[in-house]
Amino acid sequence: MSTLYQYDAVVIGAGPNGLAAAVDLAQAGRSVLVVEASETIGGGSRTRELTLPGFQHDVCSAVHPLGIGSPFLRTLPLEQYGLEWVQPPLSVAHPLDDGSAVTLTRSIAESAQSMGLDAHAYERFITPVVEHWPMIADAFLGPLRPGPILQHPLALTPFSLNALRPAHELLVHTFKGERARAVLAGLCAHSMLPLEKVSSSAAGLLLATLAHVYGWPMPRGGSQRIVDALAAYLRFLGGEIMTDTEVKSIDALPRARAYLFDVTPRQLLRIAGSRLPAGYQRSLSRYRYGPGAFKIDYALDGPIPWRAAACLQAGTVHVGATLEEIADAERQVWRGEHSERPYVLVAQQSLFDDSRAPEGKHTAWVYCHVPNGSTVDMTAAIEAQLERFAPGFRDRILARHISNPQALERYNANYIGGDINGGVLDLGQLFTRPTVRIVPYSTPAKDIFICSSSTPPGGGVHGMCGYFAARAALQSVLR
Repeated sequence: MSTLYQYDAVVIGAGPNGLAAAVDLAQAGRSVLVVEASETIGGGSRTRELTLPGFQHDVCSAVHPLGIGSPFLRTLPLEQYGLEWVQPPLSVAHPLDDGSAVTLTRSIAESAQSMGLDAHAYERFITPVVEHWPMIADAFLGPLRPGPILQHPLALTPFSLNALRPAHELLVHTFKGERARAVLAGLCAHSMLPLEKVSSSAAGLLLATLAHVYGWPMPRGGSQRIVDALAAYLRFLGGEIMTDTEVKSIDALPRARAYLFDVTPRQLLRIAGSRLPAGYQRSLSRYRYGPGAFKIDYALDGPIPWRAAACLQAGTVHVGATLEEIADAERQVWRGEHSERPYVLVAQQSLFDDSRAPEGKHTAWVYCHVPNGSTVDMTAAIEAQLERFAPGFRDRILARHISNPQALERYNANYIGGDINGGVLDLGQLFTRPTVRIVPYSTPAKDIFICSSSTPPGGGVHGMCGYFAARAALQSVLR
């Protein structure tokens, strides 16, 4: 490295993607500094006492099928640095109004049986995708590249064709009964898209596949353990981390051959816009952010009293009953409205990890989707949905911590208007995020790269955005 430079690379943001980028660069022998605005590292993977002493809550991410299934994170020795995965007996439970629940486990056959009359249809639907997961991950958990797709066209076809379809259409045409439609609608709604929109099936198909390949685990001790392990490994490799340092201008950073930004387009324009051509700035300014999240963390006097006993065996519970109810709720959010019966996502980590709460007590991690920037209090609507499937839930509440979209954005500047996905994940921004470029992590400024969830493959704690951004930098300015 020339004496003109203090580092080969400076990474702005110590979330999972920023740390993954730094680790990959450090593994390649490059000198790296990570700069983080907050007092602690983590981004979307922090764990804090948000309600009462002794109750450990995941501030954003909680359950990690993409974390354990990440093609990059799986190559790292993170277990040597304190990361331990906890696997609940069931990945997902989806309670219904009749008191039963549809469930997903590692076993395709067991999961299919919970879907009743659609058992065989589900096995036919998911088995080819599960069998070809390594090729699917290689082709789609990153930028759109002809090589992996052309190498395995027949293996990728079942996933590709179904992933592009609107979820509502796919589920109605594939399954006859409400049970299979309901549980898969809950998975597809992770996309934060209306289920009538093209490509809204992609998230559901991906998450169902991961349930069978790796399960939906959680880190013992909280999501913070993922980034803590990444940071410890980075330091072992010689990388440096500086916290409590907000970057307001790229000119204030140490001189480096490359700058990798774990930020969304809005922050990149503010920090480094002066170094970017006007046309590229206009493209970034047109980037679209999606719906927000309204989140409640609960300290509870006991487990959530689900009517369906299977829900007490699941790390994640999706509350929304039927395909039509979930589709209606997500459609309303997209129109800027608030559903009286929102689709609610629940994680209950303390059932499987006793480090999360005092003995005999429990935590619950709960959120629903709301319009971007919403100021509406969804507490009553969320709790009505929980009471519907878990009568007596309110009686177990010891304390609440509420995070509306404004609070989420204050916590993490990447969560614009409460958008935890780093931007809309529809077909127009799936592989062309943040703009249309052959290498989406690069910018017209040869030393500036983007490594956030505003690049492919988008949101989730998987580090793939950071990995591919680091690869782009290594193949150009850091060769």
